[in-house]
Amino acid sequence: MTEREGKAGLSEAAGEMLGFHRPGGDTLVVRLSGGWNLRTALPSPGDVEKELSSGPGIRKVAFDTGALGGWDSGLLTFLLQVFEKCAAAGVAVEREALPPGVRRLLDLATAVPERKGARREADRVPFLPRVGEAAGRSWKSNRDTVTFIGDVAVAALRMVRGKAQYRRSDLLQIIQECGAQALPIVSLISLLVGLILAFVGAIQLKMFGAQIYVADLVGIAMVREMAAIMTGIIVAGRTGAAFAAKLGTMQVNEEIDALKTMGFSPTEFLVLPRMVALFLMMPLLCLYADLMGILGGMIVGVTMLDLGIMQYYLQTIHAVHLNNLWIGLFSSAVFGVLVALAGCLRGIQCGRSASAVGEATTSAVVTGIVSIIVATAVITVICNVLGI
Repeated sequence: MTEREGKAGLSEAAGEMLGFHRPGGDTLVVRLSGGWNLRTALPSPGDVEKELSSGPGIRKVAFDTGALGGWDSGLLTFLLQVFEKCAAAGVAVEREALPPGVRRLLDLATAVPERKGARREADRVPFLPRVGEAAGRSWKSNRDTVTFIGDVAVAALRMVRGKAQYRRSDLLQIIQECGAQALPIVSLISLLVGLILAFVGAIQLKMFGAQIYVADLVGIAMVREMAAIMTGIIVAGRTGAAFAAKLGTMQVNEEIDALKTMGFSPTEFLVLPRMVALFLMMPLLCLYADLMGILGGMIVGVTMLDLGIMQYYLQTIHAVHLNNLWIGLFSSAVFGVLVALAGCLRGIQCGRSASAVGEATTSAVVTGIVSIIVATAVITVICNVLGI
């Protein structure tokens, strides 16, 4: 059967279900027959509209349901659309011949009229109101951020004085999650970064016969900047996102509201342990990343540049000073605080839906990474001014 023959068959079947006749006067009788359900091809209400326009002088529409079989919501939808077209044409409708069940359902469907303005119209907002709304949202976001940072500072002072309300077991668990459990991914990324730095440097330095300075390049780069930055980005994507997702889920489940009702400060109970855990663990992770990065550079130096292990080790010690190490550890501690603040802030600002949790998680990762890059630039400028 071709597509045209199939459509013709459907039209014939629909035509057998719907018929018209005018017994006389100004009345049009619509004959409904067969089974009216959504599984079959139902007639179109446009057929009734064509019949109304083709027959002048029609003032009333009645129904003949003597041959009507089973029916479902398909019949109700058809009749409602026919009623709308009759009302638009100024034609009255008689429902008495319809089955009692159909009449009751139609009465329920038309009992409460649609409220005006219920449907949202796609109107275009002018430019200036959009700018004003964006400025208002930006101002509210900045105000909430400053307020959150102030609350965290007050909570940290209370913790120093021993008056903060939080569970030590939660702090130890978070330390384990963001510290020891992050070692595998930090090991992999740091080792690969050290390999890449050594490989790129080796290609250039080998041209001048200065392969030994690959140790200087990898050691200073990893200890001073790269280890802290890469560890911060890893923690932002791993731990910061987890913080935002967990606090966002608590916000959706109204657990944070329950804490406030019981008299606990969410900042002290939820935010403070996470910030302290990252502040303590980030320098240790950074130090471990330093070792893995230098090991990656040593692998390239020994295998590709024919350098001895002890020679590479002594050159690294000669190149890397304690100032470089302290700058990297300080930067990592700052990055840990920024990642914790970004994750907790977005989690507490999360909406009350499941999609809002995903948006908060994404925003936390983006905010954390951007904060790390900005902080790196600021620390670099300060170190340059101080001559460190």
